[in-house]
Amino acid sequence: MRKISVFMFSILFVVMMALSGCSSSSSGSGGSSSAKNEIVYWNPFTGPDGENMKQIVNEYNKTNPKFKIKNVSIEADDMYKKIPTVVNSGKGIPDLTIVHAERIKQFVENDLLTTYDDKLADHPEIKAENYVPAGWNIGDINGSRYSVPLDVHSFVMYYNKDLLEKYAPHALDDNVITFDEIKAAGELSKKDKITGIGITWTRPIFLSIYNQLGGDITSDGEAATLNTPEAKKALELLKGLVDGKIANKDGEDPGQLFKSGKAIFYPEGIWMQNSVNEAKNLKWGLTSFPQIAPDKIVNWTSSHQFVMFKDKNRTEEKTKGIMEFLDYVRENSLPWAKAGQNPAALATLDNPEYQELPQSFLIKNPEMQNTLKIFDYKYNGFVAEEVDKLVGDSIYGKLDIDKGLKAAQKAVDDKIGTNKK
Repeated sequence: MRKISVFMFSILFVVMMALSGCSSSSSGSGGSSSAKNEIVYWNPFTGPDGENMKQIVNEYNKTNPKFKIKNVSIEADDMYKKIPTVVNSGKGIPDLTIVHAERIKQFVENDLLTTYDDKLADHPEIKAENYVPAGWNIGDINGSRYSVPLDVHSFVMYYNKDLLEKYAPHALDDNVITFDEIKAAGELSKKDKITGIGITWTRPIFLSIYNQLGGDITSDGEAATLNTPEAKKALELLKGLVDGKIANKDGEDPGQLFKSGKAIFYPEGIWMQNSVNEAKNLKWGLTSFPQIAPDKIVNWTSSHQFVMFKDKNRTEEKTKGIMEFLDYVRENSLPWAKAGQNPAALATLDNPEYQELPQSFLIKNPEMQNTLKIFDYKYNGFVAEEVDKLVGDSIYGKLDIDKGLKAAQKAVDDKIGTNKK
């Protein structure tokens, strides 16, 4: 049974790599924590944002710290496969690692993480009051702190300014675009062969709507809740957009439609700004994800978190070096913001350069911060895998919604049951 449990845990690692959507594939290298005055720092930043992280690390190392940071960016899938292997072997364990927020509970349950509890006293500014709550709170489990947030990254919506003015000129008067407004705009635009909205990454799209309707992927932190009336309603809403030809056809690339000026609305992550900027003649804006009603705004969000995996060979002195680096990042996150992310540390909020960045609207005030929804569930990976199978096929008519939800619920329940054995 232990073999089955380990196997399922490994699957969970692999499945959850896709949760952030902000890491792209490219090569990375492994690392070792054996160097005396070096902190080996693993992270999944192999895309364009990796250069911004290198900038932070290089600037920190120029401050001549006792322990310099060795930045090791590894493609997320590979990194999450390596973690259980190195931790269980006790060899080559990174000193510091960035993981996605949704993984932390599973890491804790499998007794892989060291807490920060006795390490924060010397760094009093690393505290809740100095971070965005959505990023900070997720690292507190059963009264112990297991992570420190780097950022909160959300799935929102880009819009074509010219097309919005033509087909929905008043949709943003209240700073919220509803699905009703998208439908109305799409009805007008399709006569001109302009797509109303692109169906992009179906998981955050579905989960955002599901939560707006009152649903969640668990109600008690243990059992998954996927086959519900709210989930059915969310899928029916999306299928209605497809059937009504408001959304793109199956197989069409929504990103290309948007960048070529053939789509009004484009739900995507804030980290996609570099890609959108490739369209030189496109005038675009950024706003919250589409809402059912303007009185409950939900923006799917994840967070990159600094964690320390258990390592009996990590010295107290090196751990102090890690904390000094985290304190540096807390005060010097602007390069990360320029990568299209929202830093979790509030110290960046007052920076005029940050305030000019499109994604800054999400954390400028407590009201918008409260719209950030992290689906914090230890079996999130199992749910994510089934949602990925379910949504696209359901809304494009390849799978009956009721049968799909029932099958997805059973699949998640079976995986959870196997994992517990």
